Amino acid sequence: MTGFGDLLGMMRDLGSLRQRMAEAQADLARQTVEGAAGGGMVTATVNGRAELVGLKIDPAAVDPNDPALLEEMVKGAVGQAMAKARDLQRESVTKLLGGMPLPPGLLEMLT
Repeated sequence: MTGFGDLLGMMRDLGSLRQRMAEAQADLARQTVEGAAGGGMVTATVNGRAELVGLKIDPAAVDPNDPALLEEMVKGAVGQAMAKARDLQRESVTKLLGGMPLPPGLLEMLT
């Protein structure tokens, strides 16, 4: 069981925590997730640090008479991939903290 004592122990070992955090960030940068929209006609690839690293658009998705549809598919695919990247970040930070649940807003502060 983890708890407040574990948190105090981590605070005492801040140098080690910083090192583990840097390793976790590097690991997140190597992991990728995908989001898709339009039945897979648009696919976005995002790494675990929420950086867009790839975007594929099927030529059939490009309708010069309806650019708004393509824009919506791109936003949808990127949004889905970003949500998956946030899940990766949450898992990584939770593991780093020894399984302790994250207080609201902590993930955003740490990533």
